[in-house]
Amino acid sequence: MKLISWNVNGLRAVVGKGFADFFHEANADIFCLQETKMQEEQVDDHIKSIFEGYHMYWNSAIKKGYSGTAVFTKNKPISVTYGIGIEEHDQEGRVITAEFENFYLVNCYTPNSKRELARLDYRMIWENEFRNYLLKLDKTKPVILCGDLNVAHQEVDLKNPKTNHRNAGFTDEERGKMTELLEAGFTDSFRYLYPNKENCYSWWSYMFHAREKNVGWRIDYFIVSKKLEEKIVESTIFADVLGSDHCPVGIQCNLEN
Repeated sequence: MKLISWNVNGLRAVVGKGFADFFHEANADIFCLQETKMQEEQVDDHIKSIFEGYHMYWNSAIKKGYSGTAVFTKNKPISVTYGIGIEEHDQEGRVITAEFENFYLVNCYTPNSKRELARLDYRMIWENEFRNYLLKLDKTKPVILCGDLNVAHQEVDLKNPKTNHRNAGFTDEERGKMTELLEAGFTDSFRYLYPNKENCYSWWSYMFHAREKNVGWRIDYFIVSKKLEEKIVESTIFADVLGSDHCPVGIQCNLEN
């Protein structure tokens, strides 16, 4: 099974930058988006036509033009839920969960701690309650979590760790929450296969020609329940795919046995 995740930083914007070509070429079984920045009623016939043959699920923020997630899947899920069941966290369209026969797929756009860490306290609350949500799912079926998780976990996951130490996405607090998640029974698929691989990033600033110089961060993930880690066949970062400040990431899993 092939799954792909991409923070598109505005679906309508990226559609005009070759999105459909990559979507069709990838031919994923499940394709997840973050930062769609649109309401479901704004999905026009042109956008719908791109996803022909897929079941479509959208979770939009109450605030227009902000956040938002979407899931496109060839096989119809058993059930789909939106958010994590806590009203405080479910206003921004950040989570979609699709239940399949052998696993739960959770598509997530984690809140950013913002400049000067204005939202770090909220982020810590979110991290704890989201982890509890995943653990509850994992008691029933294994979980495949994907999305922009807004943290570079290890120093190898960003180009300049020392100068970014207290910046959003690389604080000790955020990295610690990722460690807690993994220690609770989950596996970072990319580091499982490539524990020491360097210069592998999924997000680059638009400033200072960061992408051309590959001065980036790896903040987009596929994280799986530990019981699934041996079923990971490949974990990929599509760094050459343009259109957003993030690139797509993907995973191939053998979930049939």
